[in-house]
Amino acid sequence: MNSNTPFEPIVLSRDEHDISRKQISDSALKVMYRLNRGGFEAFLVGGGIRDMLLGLSPKDFDIATDATPEEVKSLFRNSRIIGRRFRIVHVTFGREIIEVTTFRGSHDSVSSHKNSNKSKQNDSGMLLRDNVYGSIEEDAVRRDFTINALYYSADDLTLHDFTGGLDDIDNRLIRMIGNPETRYREDPVRMLRAARFAAKLDFDVEPASAAPIAELAPLLRDIPAARLFDEVLKLFMSGYAEATYDSLQEFELFAELFPETDYFLGKGDPVDDALVRQALINTDLRIRAGKTVTPAFIFAALLWPVTRAHASRLEAEGVPALPALQEAAHIATMEQLKRTTIPKRFSIPMREIWELQLRLTKRQGKRAHSLMHHPRFRASYDFLLLREQAGENHNGLGEWWTQFQLDNPLDPAVVAERQRYNNGRNDDDRNSRPPRRRRRGMRRTQD
Repeated sequence: MNSNTPFEPIVLSRDEHDISRKQISDSALKVMYRLNRGGFEAFLVGGGIRDMLLGLSPKDFDIATDATPEEVKSLFRNSRIIGRRFRIVHVTFGREIIEVTTFRGSHDSVSSHKNSNKSKQNDSGMLLRDNVYGSIEEDAVRRDFTINALYYSADDLTLHDFTGGLDDIDNRLIRMIGNPETRYREDPVRMLRAARFAAKLDFDVEPASAAPIAELAPLLRDIPAARLFDEVLKLFMSGYAEATYDSLQEFELFAELFPETDYFLGKGDPVDDALVRQALINTDLRIRAGKTVTPAFIFAALLWPVTRAHASRLEAEGVPALPALQEAAHIATMEQLKRTTIPKRFSIPMREIWELQLRLTKRQGKRAHSLMHHPRFRASYDFLLLREQAGENHNGLGEWWTQFQLDNPLDPAVVAERQRYNNGRNDDDRNSRPPRRRRRGMRRTQD
């Protein structure tokens, strides 16, 4: 749908849609009810509604309101204002966070003088600041895709569609609201979101929305590396990693996130492609089975083709195996940091997983027993199996370690201690750890 195309808003009463308050978290309902009692409009909006209409369980619940961030914060003691590009409010209920945003308005609705401290774009059209507030109708057309621009009121139980999202859900389409090229330039991460939603929902990206993506993909280089790291976690740790990988390749986006990996994959070694793909398949299986996954392992797999190639080159130049691997790991990591951050709590275990691949080959004497006690042994063993599964030949090394563990089971106390170590130091669920105390005067911001 083009932003200039008129669309008659649709309002469905409770008996005309399938959304029930029983599907919505109590915390989200509390936020909406309190905003309503404070004299403000409040709507559940975005992916939560989309997922409920598709019969999926929403991952989170977002609220849109006509209250300003300051007005929202005044109603909730358990809240804080975050954000720089667009200021939002996080209302916290234990580990659950309800995100509350103020209706966004059109940039043309205020004078350029008034707009100067609220809205700012760079030369390529990317929004650097976007704190222009407006009505619910304006907010709807400022959202990214039609399927994410549906609004549910807990006050009168109505469902509001301002952009044709209900039709696109029925037709299984990802459609950008407004001019796709302009909207991608405003925020290039929208291209990643299009690929991710297409993979997760098994939708098609509507042709006009898909057309500019490959050409505009290089705009992702303007996105802060920390933000792209968060996006990579959403892409590959949501249970649809393999399908998302294919979608990213289809739209030529993977090369912008992992340029070195893409380069070595392009050399045509089937082992590299098989390893990356199998790692993503295994990640999906673990998530669907309710098992934990860690970014350290995913990045270890995604960057292994780079590390393996550089290590082989260095060894051919006469560098011993371990120094070659360590130098290759450094090269791979530093190149990747140009595109995405990799926090040390993940980059350190990632490199340990790689280095232990060499130690796994040394099984004489007490070395095997000693290595089993290493905190990263299990992840490194799994990585070895992944390499063999992808086609690397290690003369049955994985099978040997499998049998050795069966013949020499670790004391349960040792296993528990290793688990505590990994969970405490490298758990991918950052919310499970207490927040670090910030220095006075510092505040957390979000791009």
